Amino acid sequence: MTTTSPGYIWKLRQVMADRELWKTSELGPLLAERGVVLSTAQVYRLVAQAPQRLSLTTLAALCDIFSCTPNDLIEVTAAGGGDGSEQKVTTKKRPRRARVDPQ
Repeated sequence: MTTTSPGYIWKLRQVMADRELWKTSELGPLLAERGVVLSTAQVYRLVAQAPQRLSLTTLAALCDIFSCTPNDLIEVTAAGGGDGSEQKVTTKKRPRRARVDPQ
């Protein structure tokens, strides 16, 4: 039996595009207004890469900025490598035992 671990897809870039926010440099000041001060490099990484750790304060600020829920930013997948990339779920199927009815 193959074991699976939870994975996720980080959708911040898509949420930003849906709200017509195209530049990561525009996100930094919006976060700062909500008390989340990040460097330009940190904001870029937050948008461009799936974060392995994310504070709830930052998540709440993103939800406030985009009027969305965490479900809009994070899609949980059945299996993943823990790096935010989606992987296909593979399971080994066992053959079913044949059932013979006597007549």
